[in-house]
Amino acid sequence: MIDKDNIIALATPAGSGAISIIRISGSKSIEITDSLFKSKDESKLIGKNSHTITLGQIIDRNRIIDQVLISLFIAPKSYTGENVVEISCHGSSYVQNEIIKLFIDNGCRAAKAGEFTLRAFLNGKIDLSQAEAVADLISSKSSASHKIALDQMRGGFKSDIKELRQQLLDFASLIELELDFSEEDVGFANLNELKKLIHKIKETISVLIDSFAAGNVIKNGIPIVIVGEPNTGKSTLLNAILNDERAIVSDIPGTTRDTVEDEIILNGINYRFIDTAGIRATKDKIESVGIKKTFEKVESSSIVLYMLDSSVTDSNKINDSKQIINKITKDFPDKNLIIVANKIDIGDSKLIESHFKEFKHIYVSAKHSTNIDELKQQISSCIDLNEINTNSSVVTNSRHYDLLCKSFVEIQNVLKGIDNKISGDLLAIDIRQSLQYLGELTGEVTNDEV
Repeated sequence: MIDKDNIIALATPAGSGAISIIRISGSKSIEITDSLFKSKDESKLIGKNSHTITLGQIIDRNRIIDQVLISLFIAPKSYTGENVVEISCHGSSYVQNEIIKLFIDNGCRAAKAGEFTLRAFLNGKIDLSQAEAVADLISSKSSASHKIALDQMRGGFKSDIKELRQQLLDFASLIELELDFSEEDVGFANLNELKKLIHKIKETISVLIDSFAAGNVIKNGIPIVIVGEPNTGKSTLLNAILNDERAIVSDIPGTTRDTVEDEIILNGINYRFIDTAGIRATKDKIESVGIKKTFEKVESSSIVLYMLDSSVTDSNKINDSKQIINKITKDFPDKNLIIVANKIDIGDSKLIESHFKEFKHIYVSAKHSTNIDELKQQISSCIDLNEINTNSSVVTNSRHYDLLCKSFVEIQNVLKGIDNKISGDLLAIDIRQSLQYLGELTGEVTNDEV
């Protein structure tokens, strides 16, 4: 399955910089590099030890392209499991392109997207879940998402699943063996032991499935929606939290007609703040669409910040706000709701206390950034980070979640089959299917194992 071509690609981001790294992988990567490289001590790369660095020049015939450092990683002690050469050159776009072009003209081809990691997987250096974690690690934006991706790259829940799958595989083999001797009516598999194992697997998978809800939002950012009536200061609050003029601020009601989003990291967690259109009765078609989007964002958010203008004394407006808040708590009972009483510099806190004291609330002045840090602390306290701060594995990949759910169903079928004393051939089908799903998590799928 492995393409034996020698592949080359830029390993650092495209564009100019101080240093760039160009990576080459393949059986002849060292020989090709040797033919285009002249070391300072005039020694050859072939014959050098793995994990050594050599200073010299990349030369195209008699033209020196750049002075570089050549790092050697000899198979199988490399990322891809093949001979790998890394060229550390100066970060000029021209130099990068000239070196890559020279190597392509001399036996390499441009690597496809993700091909180095693909070769690492096909050569058995990493499993499928670890290969997927490479992309997660590269795209991680916070310490929490970085920790999860790094844990997954190091194996994550792979070792637990692998051990349980091997035990299940052993039982599957014994049941298949019983089928071969069905006429002799002999038994090899201890069904009581199998039942204990199934319960253990079920418990492990259940914990991993439950971790996906937290893991998914940490990977993609925890969504926080800012809602409230027009002119309560939602856009000003977003700007204050981000410390940036991200949203348009105006005294004219209904200025925000679409959602405005941006991200900030608090205590190592990535949060996505969403400023929405003000909620009110309106005949403006565009504004009405914005209000509809507001409720859609509430539904998909983890935390709701409901903005109130503490300077408002009109009891009708206060009642309108309370009705909207009651609707949110009724329709979305699982949401963390924080009442943010804005304009405290000109408002009255007693009015808020008398009408909204049963809700978690805080007084701020978004205009003067008063109590914004305290609001950030309240937001952080809404998220339970126990799963991340411990060494337990967290599922963030939707493919893993789907396979775990499918495997959980098959495991339950095995358990029901044992309780109902179904025949071994039917029990073997459910076990085989569960093994298939567990194997797909890491890319270990073959009928030869049984």
